[in-house]
Amino acid sequence: MSADDPFRPLRDDVRMLGELLGETLRLRGGDGLFDTVERVRALAKRDAHALPDVLRQMPVQSAVPVARAFSHFLTLANIAEQHHRIRRRRHYLRKGSPGPQPGSCDEAFARLLGGGVSADALYQAVTSLRIELVLTAHPTEITRRTLVHKQLCIADALAQQDRPDLTTPERDRIMEDLRREIMAVWGTEDVRPRKPTPHQEIASGLLIFEQTVWDALPRFLRTLDAALRRATGRRLPIDATPIVFGSWIGGDRDGNPLITPDVTRYACMRAREVAARLYRREIDALRLELSMTDASPELRARAGSAREPYRAVLRELRDAIPRSPKAVPFSDDKSGLSPFLVATLQLCHRSLVETGQAIVAEGRLTDLLRRIAAFGDTLVRLDIRQHAKRHAAALDAVTRALGAGSYAKWSEPQRQEFLRRSLREAIAIPKDAAATTDAEVREVFDTFRTIASLPPDALGAYVISMAEQPSDVLAVQYLQRHFGSSLRSVPLFEEVDTLHRAGEIVRDLFAIPEYLTGAPSALDAVSARSALRRGKQEVMIGYSDSAKDGGRLAANWELYKAQEAVVSACRDANVDLTLFHGRGGSIGRGGGPTYLALQSQPPASVDGRLRVTVQGEMIQSQFGLPDIALRTLEVYTTATLEATLSVPPPVPQQWSEAMDRLAATAHGVYREVVYDDPRFVGYFRSATPEVELGAVPIGSRPAHRAKAADTDLGVESLRAIPWVFAWTQTRLLLPSWLGTGEALSAAIDRGELDVLRAMYRGWAFFGSTLKLIEMAIAEAEPRIAAEYDRQLVPDALRALGEDLRRRLDAAAKSVLRVVDAPRLLEHNAVLRRSIGVRNPYVDPINLVQIEVLRRLRSAGDEADQELWRAFMVTVNGIAAGMRTVG
Repeated sequence: MSADDPFRPLRDDVRMLGELLGETLRLRGGDGLFDTVERVRALAKRDAHALPDVLRQMPVQSAVPVARAFSHFLTLANIAEQHHRIRRRRHYLRKGSPGPQPGSCDEAFARLLGGGVSADALYQAVTSLRIELVLTAHPTEITRRTLVHKQLCIADALAQQDRPDLTTPERDRIMEDLRREIMAVWGTEDVRPRKPTPHQEIASGLLIFEQTVWDALPRFLRTLDAALRRATGRRLPIDATPIVFGSWIGGDRDGNPLITPDVTRYACMRAREVAARLYRREIDALRLELSMTDASPELRARAGSAREPYRAVLRELRDAIPRSPKAVPFSDDKSGLSPFLVATLQLCHRSLVETGQAIVAEGRLTDLLRRIAAFGDTLVRLDIRQHAKRHAAALDAVTRALGAGSYAKWSEPQRQEFLRRSLREAIAIPKDAAATTDAEVREVFDTFRTIASLPPDALGAYVISMAEQPSDVLAVQYLQRHFGSSLRSVPLFEEVDTLHRAGEIVRDLFAIPEYLTGAPSALDAVSARSALRRGKQEVMIGYSDSAKDGGRLAANWELYKAQEAVVSACRDANVDLTLFHGRGGSIGRGGGPTYLALQSQPPASVDGRLRVTVQGEMIQSQFGLPDIALRTLEVYTTATLEATLSVPPPVPQQWSEAMDRLAATAHGVYREVVYDDPRFVGYFRSATPEVELGAVPIGSRPAHRAKAADTDLGVESLRAIPWVFAWTQTRLLLPSWLGTGEALSAAIDRGELDVLRAMYRGWAFFGSTLKLIEMAIAEAEPRIAAEYDRQLVPDALRALGEDLRRRLDAAAKSVLRVVDAPRLLEHNAVLRRSIGVRNPYVDPINLVQIEVLRRLRSAGDEADQELWRAFMVTVNGIAAGMRTVG
């Protein structure tokens, strides 16, 4: 890879894949299809304004293959870009010049040591890290697993092509493999015939462990160990677990009636089954490796008279692992298998070291011990999530059955008093309440009953959606106490008003003695005001709903202040805090580069502990390829470490006050447009494919929190993910920027431009927020959004669309003034180039989608399946071009 042109190999890959796709188009669609695609591509680059008229005149049955061609090209370009990331990483490792890769362990450790962190402090911080990546099912996940597998084969072929020692026959074979895979992709249905079931989503989530994570984690820990040894002279302990994994897939029942107690039990069982299979496979490989006969007396005593003592012990170990989790009922499996595995493998490790074979011990055996420490018996710990209102409804059934009145009608003090007394006196749930005919209440009780029956190591936290008061947490504590479970009760603060009160809510919670003494696993059994750490508290903050509620700029500031307030409340109460970040993949839902996001957190909010969601589409992009998975683990680790050890300068009060004003203006503008303008819902439903997206098979979870996604439901009921998804499809990306332009413009008019520029340069939070908004504005394409309006929006509502596009233009100009640049992404040439290259390929897909939407709406209930299939083809293509669905 040339230092003068590091992106030439990427361009070569994209060109080659495009040519192979062209061959496929000729073979499968004839010269007519190929020529049409080339004509549209040339027109999109030369005269994009003429493109709508050309595509509108094309019959849908002819336009859909064209859209598919552009969609597949964009997917191939994404594969090439991911492979180029791997290529660049290998270049850094191979050349070591001009220095370690930014974000790598070596680079981060050197920078921290150079900044005054001692070697001992660095070592202690690394060995104390606890990062948990929590996988979630994406309600708008659209890529079929079948196609993902074929895409991975293409990525593997690109990797093989980079080998410098390839013979001509080998290179020819790789090209044939690529032709074969691209042909197979073209011949495969892009669209699922039906929505995935929860069981399928569970299987898909676990597949990533078999696909990459199982091997990537020990590889990463070797990298971390080597870097730590170079930086501090000390090794990473074998049982260190800086990164572990959690999951919501099969446990997140908030708004999804398909996630039943049986599904949750299945999710835990399936995870144990996959873990057992992987452990058996690894022990088989270890048996082949450990053929030595020299062993310690301790191991000899265990192996008896066996000539190959290691193999004998490992055979016994393998036979102890059940082939099916059904062989070990959950109720009899509370202790787990891991302690037995660890004890036996550590015995082998000690023996190898004692007999002078330490180098053997440090290979596959150490990798397996590290896997057990990280994955345990279950690979992932399953979180349970439910809406606070569902718990309140269950408590209402309890209080009515007790003859105490209606919990639903009580004030917050009344609710707290009842729950405090119930925790103190262990008041049982009456049989009448437990036997209720209300299906939703019964499901809540059945869920807690199921949780109590599962092994503790199978489960993580109990997340309370839309938590707004201390009683929302106490309610879960009470239900757990009654049914005998002990998960961490984690309030999820999501909306702007709740975020504003987050610190107060946590302080009020800590002031309740029954919470401190009666909350299983929440606090240590020590004096309430001890100078020692009393315990732990986890708090989740939601980036998606807060942005939908108040806009990205205002939400970011409320999230920042909420974290500060919660950190302060926990510090004052002498409680260890773990913040759980509910980030999405898109900028509109708190997504963006990991390193940038973590470096912009408030001081002391990370402190070596972090939980963060990895949602749907991001699972594949962050962990789909082995080397990408390795890099992902490394970046999470170094970013968390730097956020823990770096001490940023205090934020000047002038900056905080300026941010308060910016957020207030942005929030007001956003609410005025989205919630107060009576035209908005009608415009949103006509200008975007929101209604149609709710009707296609792209996720098991309903798009709306309400029971039926009919046209009377407003933005309030719509989930944040499909909200962002709809705007991403039209490429207006409104949730990411609305309100920003007015806020910045008002500040500039007040004479605060120099202050804003100083904030941008000197405050990581404001700098990263503005950079992410700038990215979203650069990716937006108002010309395409205007075409949706022209074809789909009633005349009476088009003025609103024109106003939104004017606001986008004003936001771009205001951002440029603050960042002091002549054009968007002036300092991010890679992304600027990528957007410029992609747009001519995404534009035609959008224009086909507009025509398909027009026909779907005209046909109404009479629309045939081919039209719906055509719509889904365009959805796939736009998502590939934007590299996110929402």
